Amino acid sequence: MARSSLEVADIFRQHGAAWRLSHQGQISRAQYKVMSAIECCRSAIMGGHVLRCTHCKQWQIAYNSCRNRHCPKCQASAAKRWLEKRQADLLPVEYFHVVFTLPDVIADIAYQNKATVYNLLFKAASETLLTIAKDPKRLGARIGTTMVLHTWGSALTHHPHVHCVVPGGGLSPDGEQWIACRPGFFLPVRVLSRLFRRLFLAKLMDAYERGELLFFGKLIELTDTRMFAKYLAPVRQQEWVVYAKEPFAGPKAVLAYLSRYTHRIAISNNRLLAVGSNSVSFKWKDYRSQKRGDYQQQAMTLSIDEFIRRFLIHVLPTGFHRIRYYGILSNTQRAKNISRARGLLNVDREPAAITPAALGADNPISLFLCPSCNAPMIIVDVFKRGHNPRAPPSRRVKACVA
Repeated sequence: MARSSLEVADIFRQHGAAWRLSHQGQISRAQYKVMSAIECCRSAIMGGHVLRCTHCKQWQIAYNSCRNRHCPKCQASAAKRWLEKRQADLLPVEYFHVVFTLPDVIADIAYQNKATVYNLLFKAASETLLTIAKDPKRLGARIGTTMVLHTWGSALTHHPHVHCVVPGGGLSPDGEQWIACRPGFFLPVRVLSRLFRRLFLAKLMDAYERGELLFFGKLIELTDTRMFAKYLAPVRQQEWVVYAKEPFAGPKAVLAYLSRYTHRIAISNNRLLAVGSNSVSFKWKDYRSQKRGDYQQQAMTLSIDEFIRRFLIHVLPTGFHRIRYYGILSNTQRAKNISRARGLLNVDREPAAITPAALGADNPISLFLCPSCNAPMIIVDVFKRGHNPRAPPSRRVKACVA
């Protein structure tokens, strides 16, 4: 995979130390770790290995990746590993994409209580889907969903929402038949939106009463119960954003799409346009200017300080799971339920393996292939962190940073 001319890592290497010094006491341990990992990723600090082409005998040095889930350069291989594990879960049915979004005033609370509120978002969204689908007036089935948390908007602002990919149907309550939804239609969005609002606000109030929410800065007044109730009053009346997209074009398209969404980060290297001494410019999409399904792409310029701040607000709490499975796809029941569903759908064998190319151009997989002749390359030497190869194998050694 060719190296992007501009990288988040370059910004961190050039400006990270000064930024951390000027923001001492305001940076979490997790944010420190992410910055350090990205700065060191695929450099001599990480160690690496020496490769040799099996055909033309060219040599190449490849440095190790940090494998941090927030690193722009490490998500392709992570997506590939995830894809290989999830192929057996595919069913020959329509799949739907549903998105649950928190209002801005709730997002402000989430910003100061990430783990607690993000967990509530997962719980409320999953319960909403499972409850409405189980209703005999709607679908009357036990469904499953794969959910992925995203915390950003295209401009790197704080915008928590979950993407849910759901098979278009589910098992009957007794597990004896597969109940399919209507072609092209899953569940009514307005019904989902109102139940989601009620469930989330009830869970948020419970968390508040248990003392699980902390407030500071501009939200410090919410420590008062009456002010907290007043703060939530407007969102109890407004419509919350829940929307469903067109069904996917087959199960393989679902998995290829999901592998990009599950391992997407706040900003990829290919969105960077320019990095100056005091500013960063990048591409973003203005989703409010939608015209006929297309979104206007624009350039945004931020100061170095603001760009790093926006990037780091999307660092997840340590140990937090951003990909979760519910209903018949929950981890403990998935294998049994998928086997049962495949039997009811008269599918005798598992789906054919999906090649890395199915991930699409936006998520290329880095393979050990010779840059000159495209033949496979083999590892002939390994060197540890902070060390260099013992000696250049020949004059034809090249450093591989991809």
